[in-house]
Amino acid sequence: MDLALFDLDNTLIAGDSDFEWAQFLIGKGILDRALYEAKNIEFYEQYKAGTLDIDIFLDFQLRPLAAHPRALLESWQREFLSRQILPLVSEQARRLVRGHLDSGALCAIVTATNSFVTGPIVREFGIAHLIATIPAQENGQFTGRPRGLPSFREGKVVRVEAWLEALGLWWSSFDRSWFYSDSQNDLPLLSKVSNPVVVDPDATLRAHAEAAAWPIMSLLG
Repeated sequence: MDLALFDLDNTLIAGDSDFEWAQFLIGKGILDRALYEAKNIEFYEQYKAGTLDIDIFLDFQLRPLAAHPRALLESWQREFLSRQILPLVSEQARRLVRGHLDSGALCAIVTATNSFVTGPIVREFGIAHLIATIPAQENGQFTGRPRGLPSFREGKVVRVEAWLEALGLWWSSFDRSWFYSDSQNDLPLLSKVSNPVVVDPDATLRAHAEAAAWPIMSLLG
């Protein structure tokens, strides 16, 4: 059996779902543009530069979930998927995922973005497993805080390994393992798999991939 892991943002989709979710809420007037837009852009630039403080960011990103009823959030979630995300999904990305699924590989999306935002996107790709930052809930209502270790940088490795252990598996259970990513933040997990693949990479990751002779590909439609 093979293992195929996929980053989501700027890898399987041509954009960042965390950033787009906040912009979606701003556009609907749910978040105040003057208070949120500049901060959202600042955090996104920090992420791309590899300098993001994940705890500070999650306080910003998860707090709005706690301010609204679950049913209303889920109605916005459906609108967000159709309006903001599906136009960012290329046929090349769909084919890549289908190829691994059809081969019988165990597939998962591994993303720093929270599972409320990313769950519907993962289901759109037909992937059964999601390893994401978990927004904490109490009786179905979001608290505005994360639960457990965020799925970010080295945390992605820890979370993937915990998931494999829960399935009674380990890296050695697989003949081959892939991870597809665009970001320097994912170097820890890229370095764990037998087949790292760099997708439309940032400059830092491109330089690393070229030095390591990792394959570089594009999924832009």
